[in-house]
Amino acid sequence: MSAVVCSDLPFAARLELKSAALTLMAVVLKTADLEALADELEQRASVMPGLFDDEPVAIDLSGVRDADAAIDFEALLALLRRHRMRPLAVRGGNEAQMAAAVAAGLLDAPEGARPLRELPRPEVIERFVEVQLAPLPPLVVDKPLRSGQQVYARDRDLIVLALVSHGAEVMADGHVHVYAPLRGRAHAGKSGNTDARIFCQRMEAQVLAIAGVHRTTDEPLPAGVAMGGSAMVRLDGERLVIEPLG
Repeated sequence: MSAVVCSDLPFAARLELKSAALTLMAVVLKTADLEALADELEQRASVMPGLFDDEPVAIDLSGVRDADAAIDFEALLALLRRHRMRPLAVRGGNEAQMAAAVAAGLLDAPEGARPLRELPRPEVIERFVEVQLAPLPPLVVDKPLRSGQQVYARDRDLIVLALVSHGAEVMADGHVHVYAPLRGRAHAGKSGNTDARIFCQRMEAQVLAIAGVHRTTDEPLPAGVAMGGSAMVRLDGERLVIEPLG
C-alpha cells in the first residue's frame, strides 16, 4: 500500500511553532523559613515600592537543597504573588523539593539554561551615585511576648506596647522602646550602633545590651530603677549606664 502525502494544508496557517529561550529573574532562597522571607520582602517593598511589578520569576532552591525543613510551596507561591511576582518555574532543589514544587504547579526549569543568542555587550561606564533612602518605620509589637519568643527589628527601632516576659528577647538595630514591664532580654544597636538606647516603663530585665556590650542582673540597678521604675539605658565607652526616667 502506498502512502498518500498532502503537500498543501487545507487552511491558512494562523500560528507558528518555534523553540524559544526566555530569561527570568531568579528568586534565590537562602532559608526555608517563610516568616523570615516574608519579613525581608516587606522591608524591601517598604523601601522600594513597585520593586516587583508583575515580574515573572524562577525559584532557585540551590541554597536550601540541604535544608532539613520542608518548604510549603503553596504558602511560598502565595507570598511571592502577594508582592506582585509571578512564580513560573523552579530549579536547583533536591528530589523531594522539586517534586513538591512541581506538584504546586511550577515548571521544572533546567539549570544553566541560556538565551539562544547573546547580544553584544555595550561598553559600561560605572558611576556611583549616593542615594539617601527613607528610614524604615519602627516595628510595633502590641501583644505580650512569652518566654522563648524573639522579636528583631532589622535596620529600624522597635516599639513594644505589652509585657516582655522572663525568657523573651527583644532586639533592634536602632532603639528599643518597651512601654510595659521589661522582664526578659533587650538588645539595642544590635548591628553595632553605639548611639542606640533602651527605654522601658518598668525595668526588671534579665540582660541588657547595646552594640554587643552586655549587663546582667548580677549587677545591682541604680536607685529609682531597682524597684521597677522607668529607665533609659545608654552606652558610655565600654559600660552600660542605666538612668531613671522622669
